[in-house]
Amino acid sequence: MQLSVIILNYNVRYFLEQCVLSVQESLSTLDAEIIVVDNNSSDESCLMMKSKFPNVKLIQNNSNCGFPKGNNIGVEQASGKYICILNPDTVVAEDTFIKVLAFAEKQIDLGIVGCKLIDGTGSFLPESKRGIPTPWVAFTKIFGLYKIFPKSKVFNQYYAQHINENETGKVEILVGAFMVMHRNLYLELEGFDEKCFMYADDIDLSYRVLQKQKSNYYFHETTVLHYKGESTVKDEKYMKRFQEAMSFFYQKHFKKSWFFEFFIQIGIWFFSIVKMFEGKTKPKPAPESVLFYSLNRNLSEKLPFILKNKVVFFDLKKEKMVNSSLIFRGKKMEIILDNQYVSFKKCIKIIETLKDKNITFKIFPKNTNFIIGSNSRNDRGQIIKIE
Repeated sequence: MQLSVIILNYNVRYFLEQCVLSVQESLSTLDAEIIVVDNNSSDESCLMMKSKFPNVKLIQNNSNCGFPKGNNIGVEQASGKYICILNPDTVVAEDTFIKVLAFAEKQIDLGIVGCKLIDGTGSFLPESKRGIPTPWVAFTKIFGLYKIFPKSKVFNQYYAQHINENETGKVEILVGAFMVMHRNLYLELEGFDEKCFMYADDIDLSYRVLQKQKSNYYFHETTVLHYKGESTVKDEKYMKRFQEAMSFFYQKHFKKSWFFEFFIQIGIWFFSIVKMFEGKTKPKPAPESVLFYSLNRNLSEKLPFILKNKVVFFDLKKEKMVNSSLIFRGKKMEIILDNQYVSFKKCIKIIETLKDKNITFKIFPKNTNFIIGSNSRNDRGQIIKIE
């Protein structure tokens, strides 16, 4: 078997359904399997998997055992030459795995392959490629020095800015939302360290791969949509988790860094003050209209009542794909992409191409009864039921 895709789920039932749909499409021409590991979800995720994807291997844990252990359990059951660690809040293109495996087969020193990730607004996620977070590199990240001096080699190492987002090359650290590697290498490394704190597990695994004299690669020729959750909000809680993760990493691989501990305490205090004055993040205002990309005119006529908004029907038979951000420039609008007629790859491309602060995006996955998306990388996303 060529590939085993491991998806660890916890209470994201609708994102999981969309993810599995996209992965099935991407694996249609490969000898591959999907393994969903559920960490004791309470949102009927397992019931959905059993009814809608009976041929997908489902592992039900009786507790939330965390990201490292959950993925390790999944890999133990895998049969593929390669494994892919994949977040459930992702959407892959129909040719993602074909492209990634073709690239992987050409490498003689393969460690981990990551790819280009964008969020639900179409914005590039810089954590797609990173450097080793030494105390200095972590310091430049915490205080945003990489933004102030983006062309400086001294300050831009955390997000591996020596490589452009549209350029393939070797990087040191990859993100756990999408990782492809040889299953034997994963097993040799004993997988993710189950003692890891949040935010350290993928850093630790990537670093241990480098210690094996292997190379990690950022591969830009496929884009994966990765919705982001509340855990990414940059507040004092995030900073404390980041501190725990870095402290774990340093104590495991280097000497304890008093330099880092001192400056992250300043960072926590700084972010606490900023958040106190900022207050809670304001949600985006409701769109003035909705653009529905589809061939389903009957549904387009129902949507105004469901969405309580004006819906413009974009007939894919009669109209050419144009830059809607130019047509509706200045207007707050939402684009809904009907996956029954628009492939996952095209959905991702449209979201990436038309990204604009005034535009939000949703996907209507094929054979489902919901519309799904995220207006910000700092929230869990929105689900709209279509009855």
